[in-house]
Amino acid sequence: MHSFLKNNVFSISFGTSLSKLAGCLRQVFIAAAFGVGITYDAFNYAYIIPGFLLIIIGGINGPLHNAVVAVLTPLNKKNGGILLTQVSIKLSILLFGLAILIYCNSSLLIELLAPNLSSEAKTIATYQLRILTPCIPLSGFIGLSFGALNSRRKFFLSSISPAITSVTIIFFILFSWTFNQENTTKNLFTSSGLLAFATLTGTLIQFVVQIWEINKIGLLRLESTFQSFNFQTFKYEQRRILKLIIPASISSGLSQINVFIDMFFASSFQGAASGLAYGNFLIQAPLGILSNSLILPLLPKFSKLRSQENTRGIQKKLISGIEYCFLTTIFLTGFFITFNNQIVELVFQRGAFDDLATLKVKNILIAYAVGIPFYLYRDLLVRTYYSIEKTKFPFKLSFAGIIFNVFFDWFLIGAPIKNFGNLSPYNFGVVGIILSSVIVNFLVCIFLSFNLRNEDIHLPNLDLFGKITLMLLASFIDSKICFTILKTTNNLNSNLGEVLLLIFGSLTFFVIYFLLTKFLKVNKFKIPQKRSS
Repeated sequence: MHSFLKNNVFSISFGTSLSKLAGCLRQVFIAAAFGVGITYDAFNYAYIIPGFLLIIIGGINGPLHNAVVAVLTPLNKKNGGILLTQVSIKLSILLFGLAILIYCNSSLLIELLAPNLSSEAKTIATYQLRILTPCIPLSGFIGLSFGALNSRRKFFLSSISPAITSVTIIFFILFSWTFNQENTTKNLFTSSGLLAFATLTGTLIQFVVQIWEINKIGLLRLESTFQSFNFQTFKYEQRRILKLIIPASISSGLSQINVFIDMFFASSFQGAASGLAYGNFLIQAPLGILSNSLILPLLPKFSKLRSQENTRGIQKKLISGIEYCFLTTIFLTGFFITFNNQIVELVFQRGAFDDLATLKVKNILIAYAVGIPFYLYRDLLVRTYYSIEKTKFPFKLSFAGIIFNVFFDWFLIGAPIKNFGNLSPYNFGVVGIILSSVIVNFLVCIFLSFNLRNEDIHLPNLDLFGKITLMLLASFIDSKICFTILKTTNNLNSNLGEVLLLIFGSLTFFVIYFLLTKFLKVNKFKIPQKRSS
């Protein structure tokens, strides 16, 4: 059993790491090919709806994936295959109808999502959305097959499968690059459909690979399904899948609504959608690692303590989790603010990604970095509520957060009103849209923290505030020291020099922050000591 678990963990970790690496390389190639130009800007709007469905319905660990794992695992191969095939057919028909509806109204949808885009960008986005619509019915089977594969302990393919689209996009860009060198009369990078066609091709390949694997393990039962002509054979199991999918999809969808809102307001600024995509990409990788390493281990402990009605134990674990959450995220905030220039230049600045694009993404990265502590703290609190089975308050607060986000997005870009101009003196441009999310997450964190008292969990707010202040002080001093070092080494222009500078700077920043937080007694991390013999 121990060996089985180790093999599964290795398969998942290895496959996920390869997918993340492929995703990173994809963004590097996109940046070199398109920069923050109109084509990639338009693609980000065209991908909103297909991307939403691919994440919510077709994503690994999405609602559909989790529901299928729960229902399919106890069934034998034959019954599991028939149920999977029945649900796949029904869901595909539903999503196919939705895809036709989106295709026929693509221009209207782009107008609603991005009313302030230029007419050229809207035309490109509409064209790209039409290309991407086949991804919608494909997303249904992709999500189902993720769950089916995992229910039969096929973890590696599920983990590596998302990399297929990333690799396909890279291949399309490389092919375009080669073609451009041989044919100077036409530049395929200006082809408005390149990214959309690459994404569709990658999704289609992913679909074919997964349907082949599902058939290989005996879970594709078209013949058995149509022979019976009875799609109600597993009516109870189908209802179970729907019962699990619907609330989880609504909850996941609420967070995506804020993405739609941000993109709606971002359409007022040229290159904003591209800049947001690049900046968010840089932030999400370390945030995902922190979320998995700090928060996930706490959840089973909370659930166990809840079953034992040990409120004091939950409170103690949560306080410790909050301290580690802010200790690590404040470090990340200081690191991204200090080394924003080196990070953006090293990862993205080549090809079409010029100095102007670097400046834009640097400012966006700094704004995202400011919000890192509140983003992870909110994640910790929401998961705490769910682990103690108190879901109503965070669910209601999600709706309130959407309203807050609309107001602050509007206010921080100048509170524009058609024919009346800006009502607010504060117009921070695209940075204001990110700061809006920071403010909303901050407010949500406050409400979630104080409401814990109603669940008999009392946080020492003043004590925590004092510790967080000292962590901020340590990060500020650390940043000032590292900024001074960077000024003395600003003559390194080579890529190798930039890499070495970033590695040396990262180590220096970490060591200084660790020592300062230890000195200020707000760091509980311990270095293992070797036992003397």
